[in-house]
Amino acid sequence: MNSIWAVHFNSGSCNGCDIEILATLTPRYDVERFGIKLQGSPRHADVLIVTGPVTRQARERLIRTYEQMPDPKFVISVGSCSISGGVFEGCYNCVGSVDDVIPVDVYIPGCPPRPEAIIDGIVQLLTSLKGGQARKQQRPVITEEIPA
Repeated sequence: MNSIWAVHFNSGSCNGCDIEILATLTPRYDVERFGIKLQGSPRHADVLIVTGPVTRQARERLIRTYEQMPDPKFVISVGSCSISGGVFEGCYNCVGSVDDVIPVDVYIPGCPPRPEAIIDGIVQLLTSLKGGQARKQQRPVITEEIPA
């Protein structure tokens, strides 16, 4: 796989991670140089980029979006909230992290992660795919203190 087409899904985030994902598409960071292109439909995407904790309202939509993607499909979990629930952990309307709902291939921690970290995660996925198989990562332990 030389290039990947991605679709972005916001499962209930504060939009901080979404802004950083969009920043990777700007000419300053230019993630398209690695062959990634943002798509509007999951039916045309290879990679699902998910931000935010999974809310009760978004859970079924996330599963439906994941199931609409053709095989082989991969998931990138962006931000502390999508990895562990972040500041929303334990809220009445959150069902948990992304990997509680669908399998995740790459985790990109941060609140929000910088564009360089997002690009690094995408390059890690591309490198592991060129090696023959996707690398299943362990969920990182989030120890960063979120400023008030």
